[in-house]
Amino acid sequence: MWPLSKYGDVVKVSLMGTRGVPALHGGFETAVEEIGRRLASRGYEVTVYCRNPGQRQTEYLGMTLVNAPALRHRMTETLSHTAVSTVHAIIKDRPDVVLLLNAGNAPLLRPLQVAGIPTAIHLDGLESKREKWRGAGARYYRWAERASVRWGDEVIADSQAIADHVKAEYGRDSVVIRYGAAIISPGSDRIAEFSPNQERYHLIVARFEPENHVLEAVAAYRLSAETRPLVVVGSAPYSHGYVEEVRAAAQEDPRIMFTGGIYDQQLLDQLYANARTYIHGHSVGGTNPSLLRAMGAGAPVLAYDVEFNREVTDGQAFFWATAPELTAIFNQSASDGLDERFAEFTANGLARIAAVYQWDSVTDAYEALIQGLAARSRRKASHS
Repeated sequence: MWPLSKYGDVVKVSLMGTRGVPALHGGFETAVEEIGRRLASRGYEVTVYCRNPGQRQTEYLGMTLVNAPALRHRMTETLSHTAVSTVHAIIKDRPDVVLLLNAGNAPLLRPLQVAGIPTAIHLDGLESKREKWRGAGARYYRWAERASVRWGDEVIADSQAIADHVKAEYGRDSVVIRYGAAIISPGSDRIAEFSPNQERYHLIVARFEPENHVLEAVAAYRLSAETRPLVVVGSAPYSHGYVEEVRAAAQEDPRIMFTGGIYDQQLLDQLYANARTYIHGHSVGGTNPSLLRAMGAGAPVLAYDVEFNREVTDGQAFFWATAPELTAIFNQSASDGLDERFAEFTANGLARIAAVYQWDSVTDAYEALIQGLAARSRRKASHS
């Protein structure tokens, strides 16, 4: 039986606030693709608003794509794109439910609310604490977080730690819906350029931003006795100064390889799966998709010590808070003294992904949320 809207037709769901699909850029886009295509296969009419200039593709994996323009600037790109998406949704698409991603899009909750379209907003971590938003940007995101919690018909947190923050700060309950990940065994035929002798390496995959602690991780490795290489994947389109700091910290150490951003998912999967460790320095997000992917590929994790990372790994990782602490872990790795623990982390990580972070169960939770919002809308319409 198809899920029905308040009009007796198939339920229409719009997803907006991200770069859209196909997923090429990050965790939000991957979530939209994985959840959206599953909802479409279950009979929902799914529209995804995309930020792909010149893209003429209008359908992907059962989802309808709407490409909307944006003002290309760090401070305006997301909000301007979502504003155009909102106008389209209100005037033309008329969805039964909107899933709005990123608390920075909070101003668009009001127009959707006035138009009678129930909306759930996904907070996406503690954005105001990101270094790139310091000053006016940080003040805006603090306001946007409050507005999201106040105005959203439902508030989505991707980790219990984020939900606890919302409850403590604003007194409101959130719907906790995590990201998903796959358990993968992608082989190793494409990593020869990174590890010519099939030697295992330590891996960082991150945007080069201070709160991701790439600088500290590179500095820690450079001072260690580890001979296995460090492969650093990532870039930072708006943080050129920080990129230069990270490269300077490497001091042209031949053991350290910077690859830039890699958007070939098969190659990335192989890098995760063949790493001796995955170094995860993210500190202000909730459930981080890169961490999930590393665990699903069997990579032992060396994680920055914050509640989000402890929650995702269930404590089954080595944790560090300073560069010297991470250097000490690398030194132990260099002497092969951690092989048994690494094997335990691999097994526990794979089990954790299988039990908690599967896209089908994530979609089940989103479907329940959508049905609840649609039913609430139906009740409101019947009483008006």
